[in-house]
Amino acid sequence: MSNNERTLLKFMLSEPSKNWLLEELLEGTGWDDQVHVAGSGKALSELGLVEVKEETESLVSLGVEGEKALSEGLLEFRIWKCLSSLPESDRTMNRLFEEGFERHEAGPGMGLLKSLGLAIESGKLVSKDESSISKEISMRADFISSLAEGSTPKSQLDGEMVSHFLGRKGLIMVDDQVSRSWSLTDAGSSVEESDLVHVEMIGELTPELLQSEAWRGAKFKPFDVNSPAPIPMGGRPHPMQALIERIRQVFLEMGFSEIEGDFVQSAGWNMDALYIPQSHPARTMQDTFYLSEPSQIDVEEKYLDLWSRVHEHGHDTGSKGWGGSFDKDESRKSLLRTHTTVNTVRHIAENPDEPSRVFGIGRVFRQETIDRTHLPEFHQIEGIIHEEQASLPMLITTLKTFYSKMGYPDVRVRPAYFPYTEPSVEVDILWRGQWLELGGAGIFRPEVTEPLGSEWPVCAWGMGLERLAMIILDLDDIRQLYQPDLERLSRMPIL
Repeated sequence: MSNNERTLLKFMLSEPSKNWLLEELLEGTGWDDQVHVAGSGKALSELGLVEVKEETESLVSLGVEGEKALSEGLLEFRIWKCLSSLPESDRTMNRLFEEGFERHEAGPGMGLLKSLGLAIESGKLVSKDESSISKEISMRADFISSLAEGSTPKSQLDGEMVSHFLGRKGLIMVDDQVSRSWSLTDAGSSVEESDLVHVEMIGELTPELLQSEAWRGAKFKPFDVNSPAPIPMGGRPHPMQALIERIRQVFLEMGFSEIEGDFVQSAGWNMDALYIPQSHPARTMQDTFYLSEPSQIDVEEKYLDLWSRVHEHGHDTGSKGWGGSFDKDESRKSLLRTHTTVNTVRHIAENPDEPSRVFGIGRVFRQETIDRTHLPEFHQIEGIIHEEQASLPMLITTLKTFYSKMGYPDVRVRPAYFPYTEPSVEVDILWRGQWLELGGAGIFRPEVTEPLGSEWPVCAWGMGLERLAMIILDLDDIRQLYQPDLERLSRMPIL
């Protein structure tokens, strides 16, 4: 036994047959922390010397709305009091509004009164048994008043009333409190007090102790080296952040530079610059988050004019355009970017004559229904090769090199269609014997690059980061990446 256990057992022997409460044990031992009682009591219980009893009691108290009801009256009480003071012909919802009840009060209040027997007939509020309604409301008010002094054991209250008010937000709260008592077993009562002498024990070996003679003849606290011990978890980056850093490092090793951009963009740069028609389904409010503040973003008139000509008749790009009329106000609309391609397009516009190889990793936003493979906010990996000799073989080689460095050497490309690239391809990797599509790529169409001032071909690609993360981390639900489950996160592989 430890000295604390000896102290507790010795004090309890002063009255061997008594059930001791926490406060009594703290006062008798001179301790000021209940942890000492709980720890020593548990140890003595495991030795068969003490029995620990636990009792759980539910205490009911008023919530925030309950305190308000105590001072102002329950909602149904106030409405019923108002109706009772009016002639039957004047008992209408409009009259309640005239009496000062707000709509957010009148609606729920009428719902409560309807459950008690009030009805609406020809616009009038009528009741066949007013005394019954008054009686029930009075009982409810009395119940709230009975809790005015503080917490009350649930067992002492009307169960139906408790159940009713628990179904109403914020009126009452129920807290479960655990009380413990400690008593000696027969074995504990038979212990001799003379065996409970305080012993100086050494619980930690230090270099200073071993270098002196103080350890000779001393008693050491025993330790069970076979007992389970918690494994300390050190800090580590979140798996998503670690994966972003890994991808960033791969692109930097390949000679690319990183670019960034704002979350809030104009529809012009996000859509029109990429030759996405203004009638495209992706531009509807069902797919894109449009903003009310600011509702518009200024776009240079020269770009609006260029996009207008390209979309309507192709300008001088060799294209026939989409036809129809181009709406410049539509182009100025403010939105949360739906892809990071907007960053690379703006980079080309700012550097039309400078060769560049750039990439970006950032959050994008789309009106997606949340499920195991979709989120309304996710990350996208974007990149371009903007130079005079850029070509489709160069693009495919770059993507194969990237995925190989990420640990997936088997890569294939398939023909595809995207509004702003031609030719276009989809990129697949071989994973567990199956081909998985991870993103799209292609050469920007002239309708995209020429209005920005560039005559060079531009290799471009974009891929979803979360889909790649699900493969690397072996997840079957994308939501697991963002749940605050430290145990699950700690089991994910270190990237």
